[in-house]
Amino acid sequence: MSKLFSRLTGFCTSRNLAGVDKAGNRYFTLQENVDGIMKEKRWVKFKAEDDPTSIPVEWICWLNGQRKKAPTDQEMADLEARRERVKLNIATLKKEEEERKSKEGKIKRSVSTDKVGGPDLKSFIRQFPNSSGEGGGKKEQTNAADDNTDSSRSTEPTGTGKSYKPGTWQPPT
Repeated sequence: MSKLFSRLTGFCTSRNLAGVDKAGNRYFTLQENVDGIMKEKRWVKFKAEDDPTSIPVEWICWLNGQRKKAPTDQEMADLEARRERVKLNIATLKKEEEERKSKEGKIKRSVSTDKVGGPDLKSFIRQFPNSSGEGGGKKEQTNAADDNTDSSRSTEPTGTGKSYKPGTWQPPT
């Protein structure tokens, strides 16, 4: 029981204030002797509610032991100024990008409404006799001719070249 009491009194008296952040959270350290080894414990006392999202990254790194020294007020002010500059730069870049896109949009609209040299979809489809939809006259003629010879049709491919021999073609290796 006395050991617990001594730890509690030591906890309250030997803690050191490491710093205070912008939100008013206070950070403390405590040097403890654990099995003959001095260990430092670090913790935070929140000003209002226990909200871990209110802790700045630099203080989180210090609490986790990734930093040996607590961040100073000057360091925190410099980092805050840098973050503000980055936010302003981002806002400027977004504004420039929106202006560029609006200019490109106006140019593209004027080009896209003009039909100079654009492909005609109907004439493109007509060149394929077996295509669905609006086929050309060739499709209708071949269908009429194929109806008469449908029973004599073979599954062997045919060719128009003089050197073509059915069944001899092999894919390239």
